[in-house]
Amino acid sequence: MENKRTCLYDKHVALGALISPFGGFDMPIQYTSIIDEHNAVRQHCGVFDVSHMGEVRVKGPDAERYVNHIFTNDITGAPDGKIFYGMMCYENGGTVDDLLVYRMGENDFFLVINAANIDKDVAWMRQHLEGFDVDFDHCSDYYGQVAVQGPESEAVVEEVLGLKCGELTFYTCKTIDTDGETIIISRTGYTGEDGFEIYGSHEYIRQQWDKLMASGRCKPCGLGCRDTLRFEVGLPLYGDELSEEISPVMAGLSMFCKLDKPSFIGRDALIRQKTEGVARRVIGIELEGRAIPRHGYPVLYEGKPVGEVTTGYNSISTGKSVCMALVETPYAKLGTPLEIQIRKKTFPGVVVKKKFYDKHYKK
Repeated sequence: MENKRTCLYDKHVALGALISPFGGFDMPIQYTSIIDEHNAVRQHCGVFDVSHMGEVRVKGPDAERYVNHIFTNDITGAPDGKIFYGMMCYENGGTVDDLLVYRMGENDFFLVINAANIDKDVAWMRQHLEGFDVDFDHCSDYYGQVAVQGPESEAVVEEVLGLKCGELTFYTCKTIDTDGETIIISRTGYTGEDGFEIYGSHEYIRQQWDKLMASGRCKPCGLGCRDTLRFEVGLPLYGDELSEEISPVMAGLSMFCKLDKPSFIGRDALIRQKTEGVARRVIGIELEGRAIPRHGYPVLYEGKPVGEVTTGYNSISTGKSVCMALVETPYAKLGTPLEIQIRKKTFPGVVVKKKFYDKHYKK
């Protein structure tokens, strides 16, 4: 099966991007270098094509009740424009996906899901529609999306794109009527820096990309630095730190699971995991020296395998070799000495907090 392409694909090719498959799409991994692009976002402004993400609109009399039923966070009575992060879980507590829920209006929600999971997520959501009076619109093919990220992103969005966004607080959104369509702009980000997401038709997103590139005020960024940026601030990636086998409790994301909410799919399993404990947890490890731990490398305690790396890098912002890893719970305590096996050698490390670099969001 051929990979899909986003509405900006030809623009990435024209810029000489390194293209590689990701989540069923041919996506730009880097344009100049991952380090350059990473630093642009940390210090100035970078732009990502995130049109591969999936979107679902849920409206109707039971929309709030339905979303609360499939989502771990609690959206009850939230003000319009509020955004929530959370998970959808299977009955056994395993993760279907992590996602954002935008409250667009009364009984009107916009759900943003991971590219690699679109078909699976939509099928799973449809499976649970019974008994809810809602209009379910899978609109991933309509929307393109760019993410403008970094400390200068507010000025760039307002001055280059002419979109007023300064009044948005962290994790809020609004709609703007422009160029004959209604676009959505939000302030969330997946980089640990201030940033905005703009959702619109393919044609609109192509025009905004061109304006951003022509401005000289921001750098095009690929998925390579999207991963290094999110990783440094301890944000999970589905397939690495969350999966069918890795529940939100195991991933250390219980704060996004409102277990006092009357009922949602997977709630009982998550309550059990919280009260009885879990066998494995996602932790941070800092290595001595510069060896780079990669996904799937074994984690050892006194030579015995106790887990494996989920994501690892030599952190661009800190210069340290660090990783997130899924390990057996007895070895998850801060300060525990562990080793990482890299090919035939082992390298000593220690359990640290998963946030290797401090976030700089707009307060």
